[in-house]
Amino acid sequence: MTTRRQFIGMGGAALAGFVLSGKLGYLRVMAAPARVGLSDPALQPKFVNMVPDALAPGFIYQADKHGRYKVQIGQAMHMSGLVGPGGAPVPTPIWGYGDQKDKTFTWPGRTFQINNVESGGLPETEVIWDNALKGVAAHLLPVDTTAHWCYSLPGYDKDTIAKNGVPIITHLHGGHSDYQFDGNPEFFYSPSGPKQSVGPQWDQVPGGFTTKFRYDNNVPAGNLWYHDHALGITRLNVYAGLAGFYFIRDKDDTGLAGNPLGLPAHPYEKAYAIQDRMFLETGELFYPAYPGDPYYDDFINEEGAVLPPELFPGGGPTALAEFFGDHMVVNGLIWPKEDVEPRNYRMHLLNGTDSRFMVIQFVAVPAGATTFTGNETLIPFHVIGSDQGLASEATLTDTLLSEPGSRYDIVFDFKGLQGKRVIMKNIGGDEPFGGDIPGPAAFGDTDKIMAFDVATGNDAADEFDPTKISNLYGSVTAAADRIRKVALFEGMDEFGRLQPLLGTAEPAADHAGNPINWPDTPAYAGAGLVGQMEGSIAWHSPTTENPALNSTEEWEIWNMTGDAHPVHLHLVHFEILGREEIKWDSNTDDDGFIQTDSPAGNGTYLVSQPTVQHNSVAGDPATYGTGFKIVKPTKGGPVAKPAEYIENAPKDMVTALPGQVTRIKATFDKPGRYVWHCHILSHEDHEMMRVLHVGPGA
Repeated sequence: MTTRRQFIGMGGAALAGFVLSGKLGYLRVMAAPARVGLSDPALQPKFVNMVPDALAPGFIYQADKHGRYKVQIGQAMHMSGLVGPGGAPVPTPIWGYGDQKDKTFTWPGRTFQINNVESGGLPETEVIWDNALKGVAAHLLPVDTTAHWCYSLPGYDKDTIAKNGVPIITHLHGGHSDYQFDGNPEFFYSPSGPKQSVGPQWDQVPGGFTTKFRYDNNVPAGNLWYHDHALGITRLNVYAGLAGFYFIRDKDDTGLAGNPLGLPAHPYEKAYAIQDRMFLETGELFYPAYPGDPYYDDFINEEGAVLPPELFPGGGPTALAEFFGDHMVVNGLIWPKEDVEPRNYRMHLLNGTDSRFMVIQFVAVPAGATTFTGNETLIPFHVIGSDQGLASEATLTDTLLSEPGSRYDIVFDFKGLQGKRVIMKNIGGDEPFGGDIPGPAAFGDTDKIMAFDVATGNDAADEFDPTKISNLYGSVTAAADRIRKVALFEGMDEFGRLQPLLGTAEPAADHAGNPINWPDTPAYAGAGLVGQMEGSIAWHSPTTENPALNSTEEWEIWNMTGDAHPVHLHLVHFEILGREEIKWDSNTDDDGFIQTDSPAGNGTYLVSQPTVQHNSVAGDPATYGTGFKIVKPTKGGPVAKPAEYIENAPKDMVTALPGQVTRIKATFDKPGRYVWHCHILSHEDHEMMRVLHVGPGA
């Protein structure tokens, strides 16, 4: 298996072609959809239904008399705006978050709005997360039980959803949480009762398992979000509806009218969770996993994977390497609209998709229009913040890259656009992102996200002044105690399926500088993995990212794949320092391997090495996967930041581009077991995730 990628997008018309560019290039081919019974996005209404208001007072969670929040995860029927073949609205079964009092479960879940300590809030917010999926005997979506997931862990292989229930664990994305409340995927739990299954990491927590989570409020204002993070089924639980907003407010960014920064406040502050989905004509969510489904040929047959029929009866269900939906969804509604006044609006844009990098623009079209003419002028807007807070200064742009998992805080001015419709446009394409803007489109309507209908009348006065966004975010000023070289790989699992992996670009060492060795067990020794750990490593293997408590580290993220990956570190926010080219050995081919008998010795190259899977059997090579190791990692010159990347804010997401080294810096100030991973959900579920353990005890 090499790192060259073949991706066949599923579009309405057959488009044949390819793009191949240097090292780690990959082939892209477009083809027509292969499955009947799916909702046709061309037949669905565009910009008809009003987008739900995620910051409406009635949609904000309310604390009980003790200041606690009681949230349940349960089943519901949801109206997404989808219509069936006859034109009548059809409901969609979902799983959602809801208030324990009214047991109303929504997609997205209701919004938290929390004051930090500085603005009079409690030191911690306590949330009780109750798994109320009782009586659910099967997942809404197909579960690949051969993957490394909750019920394939040692001691859990007798557990099933039918017997023990659906495992969940909520992660506050961007939270500065103690490790036991972070949403680590091995801290899962199923519904309460005699057959409740509780993840193995709770055994390491003083006091043991709890559903009462505590979140640190001694942090600045930020646009966080919460979503499920259960091992191996994160993509499915989030797809089923388990995500929502979590805002922290401070003395400057109060969320109220008349705030010191003059920022638009409700009803002129909006939050939009942007996702993509496929649906059946009858309304159910559709997620591909079987022969004949979109992407199956691309990631199974075309990759040469062999799925044993005793494990995959009928060819599935199987995990697939990526997912791109053909329906764009905002706050749970397909292609909605918003009625706006001619004034400034603040918009929090969450990229909650599985795999889709979006490149966002705004264009004006005539009132009622649902398509583009191609002659529209881009309307500039201000980016004033990102994942965990406001920026060092406002940036005026007309194009914004949005990576999966990221949040961007923008202010858009509708003055002068009276009587027009403004469409939020996406030119990111419908395929794995490699850095090309615009990206190739495979679908007919994913270039449109939502619309804004601007009222007539005079311009409305407001207080927004972009110059007030100044010096609100400082860089990570501490000097780095260590430069850590980590890496992104694409290998194969034991069935020959594409398996994204994390690992190191250097020999691994712990927080004290001691070598971290491969386990001295038959499974690793039989694969020739002995001595100091290095290269691509699966989730279950020993921890290699082990910063010292209160240390500051600079991470070099070496992307050895053909795709960009949105890299997320739990616990911290980080500063993005820049990017550099990988300097390749002059004897390497397009995939980074040596073409001749020996390297030239003037740069980086890859060699193959086995990957021990969670179910590998010592001495049986058919149960191992294929990974890689980097030899002589060598950097070239710096790479200029593209104008579409706005990164001058506290980030917990970074786009790591192929063939580049992306540099970030963070301070690790809480001890314990966290994780870092690619936020393409299909990637993290199939091993592109590793433990991040701060301090001793890894």
